[in-house]
Amino acid sequence: MPAAPLPTTAGGKPNPGGSVSPLCDLRHVGETVNVPSVLIVDDHAGFRARARRLLESEGWDVVGEAGGAAEALEAAAELDPEMILLDVHLPDGNGLDVAATLSEQERAPAIVLTSSHDASDFADRLRTTGACGFVAKDELSGEALAALLP
Repeated sequence: MPAAPLPTTAGGKPNPGGSVSPLCDLRHVGETVNVPSVLIVDDHAGFRARARRLLESEGWDVVGEAGGAAEALEAAAELDPEMILLDVHLPDGNGLDVAATLSEQERAPAIVLTSSHDASDFADRLRTTGACGFVAKDELSGEALAALLP
């Protein structure tokens, strides 16, 4: 599949460097969006709390949080979220590997990877995970996530 074009804006901000990168085809502009349930996975409790407040204030249904790879797999199985916001760097595993494992499930959630680093730091490894995209932590918004949904 050819690479989808990078959005020119993400979360209302310009996106010239590709800090928000779709890894699957973007939906058509103007399409009605049903906000999915989301699980936030990050080892920093402060980021999880900020992400939760931000997404809930934008109408997203945050169904849970996890702080590591093992906890993410358990929470995903228990909560059955439609989307997972997944940090690349976790204390007990690699978020890229967690994404690959989750994307192989029969009812795989949409996975959006995140990091404080730019997507270019992970190069082609992002494309092998089954994730729908990547958003840098400082670019996180409901709009940025919605833009990456398949």
